[in-house]
Amino acid sequence: MRVQPFGVGSFVHAMKRGARGLPITRDDTDRWRFARLLYFANEEYRDEYWERSTASLNMFERPASWPERQPFTRILGWVLMPNHFHLILEEIHEGGIAKFMQCLSGSMSAHFNSKYKEKGSLFQGGYKGRTVHDDIYLRQLVPYVMVKNVFELYPGGYLRALENFDDAWEWGNKKYPFSSLPDYVGKSDFPIVEKGIIGEMFPTAASFKAHAKEILLSRAGVSEDLRAMAFD
Repeated sequence: MRVQPFGVGSFVHAMKRGARGLPITRDDTDRWRFARLLYFANEEYRDEYWERSTASLNMFERPASWPERQPFTRILGWVLMPNHFHLILEEIHEGGIAKFMQCLSGSMSAHFNSKYKEKGSLFQGGYKGRTVHDDIYLRQLVPYVMVKNVFELYPGGYLRALENFDDAWEWGNKKYPFSSLPDYVGKSDFPIVEKGIIGEMFPTAASFKAHAKEILLSRAGVSEDLRAMAFD
């Protein structure tokens, strides 16, 4: 499955996997760079040396000389995994998601090859993208992207996380910052995410947690669309 057609106003679940299932980051320096890249690659203005230009600034601070920020797309949710990443995006300009994914992937590949003296593509082909066609899919998608994936990294694994849901929830919020889960429980001030429709669905941390727990403790009724992206 590749990218389904979509237009302005569409919500898209995007996923990209490392070539041959290999890691796309190797240390926390790489992981923090990915988080920063979600912000700095998501705008029309391009500075080839953005890391150098922002080196003396705060993590997500833009130089005063740069023009006003014009994002390619709206990022509603994200998670970085060892060998892939998931994004929940909203198309706000024609072709914006495609441009963002190209900038994100290109920068990651160039950096990885330079740092680790590798060659070739970091990723396994293009990104997979599925249009979020209704609220039912979106309500299933949100906890799978932002919670299930983080729980897979919990000490002891996913099943242990489900057995210790409250502890795993706190672990995900405090110990794994490389997802948008903290944005939805009020513990992150990163400028990456605009909550948009997801924030309207889950206006409080308690409502988000209750929904995630209900969905993850029962996979009954999970759509085939979501299985194709989240369980491959």
